[in-house]
Amino acid sequence: MTGIVEFPRPVAVAEIEAVPREIAIETDANERAALARRFDLIAIATLTATITLARAPGRSIVLRGRLRADVVQRCVVTLDPVEARIEEGFETRFAQGGDAADDTAFDPLSDEIVEPLPDTMIDVGELVAQHLGLAIDPYPRRPDAELATPETVTGAATGTPASPFAILREHGVGRQRRSRS
Repeated sequence: MTGIVEFPRPVAVAEIEAVPREIAIETDANERAALARRFDLIAIATLTATITLARAPGRSIVLRGRLRADVVQRCVVTLDPVEARIEEGFETRFAQGGDAADDTAFDPLSDEIVEPLPDTMIDVGELVAQHLGLAIDPYPRRPDAELATPETVTGAATGTPASPFAILREHGVGRQRRSRS
């Protein structure tokens, strides 16, 4: 990452209290376009999130969120557009220094994420963007997309599968001969 935050929504740490605070955030067109480039998507039509922040025992902060997004990806087979709706819930706990160990024992199998507590701001927009990135289907595929086989590419008329080299030759790729001087 280049240090550019596409979807900044900073919340002051000092303003977070024990009483849960709910924040609704939504992207604008420029933010959606920047996030689409970041995640190599064709487009992001919508991205909204509801975030709840609250102080927890031990000076930590708990963030619970739910994001909703409509994205357009490229089919891994045909490269045609594939639309997808993403709805994900997530939770992150922020703790200072040793507070993470003081509050709970470390469990490597736990889904809980414990982040260092920033001194001044928590960027909830960046957290939403990160969770969106995790929720995107890494191999989107249209329901009617079929993988090509040697028979469907060439050779169907003869009933014999074409070799990969024959397919390359048909497309003008092949060994070029060098002339000797």
